[in-house]
Amino acid sequence: FVANVSHEMRTPITVLMGFLETMQSLDLEKSQQSQYFEMMMSQAQRMKSLVEDLLTLANLEANTLPASLEKINITTLMVLLKNDAEALSQGRHAFSFEVLSPNHLMGEEREVLSAFGNLVSNAIRYTPDIASIHVKWCVNERGEGEFSVADTGPGIASEHLSRLTERFYRVDRSRSRDTGGTGLGLAIVKHIANRHQAQLIINSTPGQGSTFTLRFPKERISD
Repeated sequence: FVANVSHEMRTPITVLMGFLETMQSLDLEKSQQSQYFEMMMSQAQRMKSLVEDLLTLANLEANTLPASLEKINITTLMVLLKNDAEALSQGRHAFSFEVLSPNHLMGEEREVLSAFGNLVSNAIRYTPDIASIHVKWCVNERGEGEFSVADTGPGIASEHLSRLTERFYRVDRSRSRDTGGTGLGLAIVKHIANRHQAQLIINSTPGQGSTFTLRFPKERISD
């Protein structure tokens, strides 16, 4: 784990140092300076995201139960997710957000929003531009609440599915780096699911896309 963290931190730090050395040694035009500053900001944001995810994961691993249970309005939560998704996508994807059952979920709202948000942001990162992403909440025939994110991305081969929730596990490391992921998102989702007695279900077909579903027990669902 420590080796993985060191590796993930070393890359953006090395890039930042390279940019700083270049700016120090060369007389760059203002437009070039702006370009370098933008790339440096991107690497700094990457480190910030990694540190935040590490702290979140450490907190989840240290505490097996949510700090509190709240009655979470699913419709309100979906509006927040939609706003965040559209900001992250910047018009590159076609979204649909569906609430088939306007229920409430008993849980820790901050954690649930984090889990839902991680699934949506993952879909955005790995789904090609102009492709569609469908986000849905429903209650199945057994009364369980289901939050699902279906994308039309490249899909994931079956041999990778069981390892997706491991810390820093990536199907394609170089592509993950390009998309800005920290490699911790699904590990965080799995921990939050466990704390809420929920299941994380992953279905994927290479070349067709993936569906990630969080299934909550009926005892946590109310009108």
